[in-house]
Amino acid sequence: MRQRARDLGIRIGTADTGPANAITDVAGVRVGHTTIIRGDGPLRVGEGPVRTGVTVVLPHDGVLEDEPLYAGFHWLNGNGEITGTAWIHDGGMLTTLIGLTNTHSVGVVRDTLIDLERRGRGHGSWGLPVVGETWDGVLNDIDGGHVTAAHVREAYEAATRSGPGDAVAEGNVGGGTGMICHGFKGGIGTSSRVVEGGWTVGVLLQANHGRRERLTVDGVPVRIDDVPRPVAPAAEGAGSVIAIVATDAPLLPHQCRRLAQRAGLGIARTGGAGENFSGDGFLAFSTANRGRLPSDAPGTEPPRVFQVDVLADAYLDPLFHGVIEATEEAVVNALLAAETMTGRDGVTAYALDPDRLLEFVDRR
Repeated sequence: MRQRARDLGIRIGTADTGPANAITDVAGVRVGHTTIIRGDGPLRVGEGPVRTGVTVVLPHDGVLEDEPLYAGFHWLNGNGEITGTAWIHDGGMLTTLIGLTNTHSVGVVRDTLIDLERRGRGHGSWGLPVVGETWDGVLNDIDGGHVTAAHVREAYEAATRSGPGDAVAEGNVGGGTGMICHGFKGGIGTSSRVVEGGWTVGVLLQANHGRRERLTVDGVPVRIDDVPRPVAPAAEGAGSVIAIVATDAPLLPHQCRRLAQRAGLGIARTGGAGENFSGDGFLAFSTANRGRLPSDAPGTEPPRVFQVDVLADAYLDPLFHGVIEATEEAVVNALLAAETMTGRDGVTAYALDPDRLLEFVDRR
């Protein structure tokens, strides 16, 4: 069984983690994966080999359109796609489920999430699902259309069956199945922090970014040059990373956006730079005011006046640091959880050896 950073004695930052050290430490947030691994050998488009999947994040256990959440979004570098974020930018609310998958499967995931939300309401509804992507074409038959509506529903059902605070599978799972990070096998990673004031912040990311020679863990450069790379060094850094940040702190949309920005600092601490060909997007949402935000249809009379709880901007710094630390640790957890994988045309992405990592990073 692969280990996480803290299993190795690597403690990043100063704040404590939540019980699961995962995004699910934020009450109500749940995660489900569908992993698709099939076939070996030369690439035959439409047949495989297949190394991909889908991850679904449930921000809470209700219907998002009926009980929206304040949210914010930030691009570090925009060579990627996250649907639904234009309205989050303008309207400041998250009204749908969240999906993560490969670049060419965004459409089927988005359409299926609309169908799932319609069924949840029992009638037609308006929705702009949030679906983020990273490119897994180095290992996967990405043009083959292997992610189907059934896979999205399976990931959604897995999320609904999970309990409060459950551990989240990491590495070669869900949308992260075929991903590569800093020249090693990458994938899904997560971490959390409980900060001053008792607020919890959790990060889940799909790591498919970075260059081998820039990998840094807890401030220490990690220089492992004798492990074969799945792509030429010049091609590294052309991947992407998508991060989802959740918190129970009562935040307004502009504050959520500021939290999302700090995920980029966590990526930078591991050696990521938002390279030109990388799509690095970060979404943050707050669960604190669930049930208080208006979901009225246009024309509802009289106009609604509502009250929400808000944390003053002056008290955001602990949350900022929590996001930075949790993002950095989530990248390390993704690398440590991932296992060596051989994909299309025999291309192999090797796992980061924890013993080799500890040659550089001190135990604490």
